[in-house]
Amino acid sequence: MTIVVITGFMGTGKSTVGRSLADRLGVPFVDTDALIERDEGRPVSEIFANSGEVYFRSAEKRAITSALGFKGAVVATGGGAIVDADNRALLKAAAPIVCLTARPEVIARRARAEGDTRPLLSGNDSVDRIRGLLAERADAYGHADLQVDTSDREIDELVDELASFLRTQQ
Repeated sequence: MTIVVITGFMGTGKSTVGRSLADRLGVPFVDTDALIERDEGRPVSEIFANSGEVYFRSAEKRAITSALGFKGAVVATGGGAIVDADNRALLKAAAPIVCLTARPEVIARRARAEGDTRPLLSGNDSVDRIRGLLAERADAYGHADLQVDTSDREIDELVDELASFLRTQQ
């Protein structure tokens, strides 16, 4: 059984926290965006730019199904994966879901620092655009079993909290 699914908006720390949690638990870390990039042979930003969001979401659904085939893993999804009701049902049936959150200003700062091209921000990392996207996804993110704000916290502290939460789920 999958140990935990980590979801949340871009820049909330899904990959960083997920990798650290997987290391702590001694299990694999599986990032659905990395699976998509491996299977497609191109980065997510290129998939969005050249094939569109609908195509990307189809590839994402396949990656989620594949990721849930790992036993005893920490699975990190893309920020919009849980918005799709089918994805959400698959994820909820497989494992507890943790949604990482952060203040819009923190997300914008992290996105700039990472230097990534964020497809849904279309080159615009404005706090207003982030607020809008967060509002659009609020209901979907609310389906998580646990929400954790990463804005002002250290990775080790977050991993401690998630590991403690997982002990209560067994």
